[in-house]
Amino acid sequence: MSSSTPEQVTVAVLGRTRGNRGELTASCLSSRPERFASLTSVILNGGDAALEDKSFEIEKVWDHGGTLIFKFAGVDSINDAEKLRGAEVRVPKAERVQLEEGEFFHSDLVGCEVRDRLSGRVIGQVTGWEEYGGPALLQIDEGRLLIPFVKAICVEILPEERLIRVDLPDGLEAVNDR
Repeated sequence: MSSSTPEQVTVAVLGRTRGNRGELTASCLSSRPERFASLTSVILNGGDAALEDKSFEIEKVWDHGGTLIFKFAGVDSINDAEKLRGAEVRVPKAERVQLEEGEFFHSDLVGCEVRDRLSGRVIGQVTGWEEYGGPALLQIDEGRLLIPFVKAICVEILPEERLIRVDLPDGLEAVNDR
């Protein structure tokens, strides 16, 4: 999957077709799936049709047993829908949901420099995320180091300054070097 552009953010990825009316399942990448109810149009990118930032009007989007279902205007058959399979569903950054205090978009933290809070030593740069059911892990320098994204470790998060200050537990860097 490609990453979002500076102007857009990916909120879902289209999956298999559903039914025979052009509906598609989607994997939600938002922690707030209720956000999809208010969308009227999205930008699709990639997928089987190799779309490049093509706008699609949404007829309807709903949750079906924990899976999002999209129905786009003009996509009325299995064949039409199949062409969209694998496409990223994007919205302009300005349309992202409002976050609560202390919440952050992953995309805003990728690229941030990570520094030791006390010494100022540069530890690396956030290059991605890993999630396995516990706290998310900041991937530093393409996975050279994984840092739990928790308040006790990531003590100062300043996306506007492209900086995260951390208090690493003793031995964390050594464990990751093995």
